[in-house]
Amino acid sequence: MSNTTTGTVKWFNDEKGFGFITQESGPDVFAHFSAISSEGFKSLAEGQRVQFEVENGQKGLQAANIVAI
Repeated sequence: MSNTTTGTVKWFNDEKGFGFITQESGPDVFAHFSAISSEGFKSLAEGQRVQFEVENGQKGLQAANIVAI
């Protein structure tokens, strides 16, 4: 079961297509470009505010349905 939360992009590498998001309450979560809900080039900027769902991935918590706010 997933829950929607907000956070701030800690860092994101465009070349590798992933990074991490710091949750407002909870541990950092992995962010992959395929989970970004936007058109065109999917990227996140350091310090950007986002809303997302937290899911359990193969290596820990990961973000899904990432939307800039």
